[in-house]
Amino acid sequence: MGNEILKKALLSGPLPIAGTELQCAVLDDETRVLSASSIFTAFGRPRKGINSRMEITGVKIPPFLASNNLRPYLTEDILKRLKLISYDDGGKIKSGYNAELLVDMCEVYLQARRDDKLMESQFKLAVQAEILQSAFARVGIAAIVDEATGYQKVRTNDALRLLLVRYVAEGLQKWMKTFHDSFFHQLDRLYGNEKTTSRARPMYYGKFINKYIYDPLENGYIKTELDKLNITDEGKRKARFHQWLNVDGRDSLIRQISRVEARMELFPDIEEFKQAEIRQKAISVAPYLFDEMNKIID
Repeated sequence: MGNEILKKALLSGPLPIAGTELQCAVLDDETRVLSASSIFTAFGRPRKGINSRMEITGVKIPPFLASNNLRPYLTEDILKRLKLISYDDGGKIKSGYNAELLVDMCEVYLQARRDDKLMESQFKLAVQAEILQSAFARVGIAAIVDEATGYQKVRTNDALRLLLVRYVAEGLQKWMKTFHDSFFHQLDRLYGNEKTTSRARPMYYGKFINKYIYDPLENGYIKTELDKLNITDEGKRKARFHQWLNVDGRDSLIRQISRVEARMELFPDIEEFKQAEIRQKAISVAPYLFDEMNKIID
């Protein structure tokens, strides 16, 4: 490790999720990590070490993603999160991965399934990915780790300020197509509508997007701030919400859109989709994770 300063765990603890228990920690630079073995546990696999014959741009790919059929889905961001993080947890040196890697893994397996690229032995991993993704999609993996470690109790206004820096740009950004036609195709199908266009979509599509896309981003905190930036005193919008997001914020938004679109594909109509979301909310992480944040927002 040379002269590299070892990161320290501020708090650590067990994280019960989707019928299993993962070990997680919040480090002194606010990185949320899952222990290396927990990544294997999440997908019901025994840890076999990180040695792998597959290597991409100098990064050794762990066994849980070291498959040629998954290689096209390993983006630059995922490769960064595949680098092991060593940290001091109460005097013990441990290793883990950025907790966001668990989100990435789910998306890799589910996208590969949608593309019909999975091998038969990977089908059960895609099912587990769907279970995991449903469990943390509403509040985000970072929030779940905060709850498991107790870190949400020590989050401050400054931490929330840093959260905004992570998501929100300093000024209005150039418009880029963010909600693709496939998303609205699923909305049209669920609502039983003929194909709609951007010039003539029902207002309730906007309400759907707010509820299932924007509100889950950090439990609505980002949406609250976007409202302040984007809504005039007359109640009119200055621009599209996503034009206020920086690169990281837009990436998070796109991931959320992908999650919701994948869920939409599973149901024949909007009522079944909504009922499934209600059931999932009941068995997922409770909103009390955000008591402290909600007090600040209120």
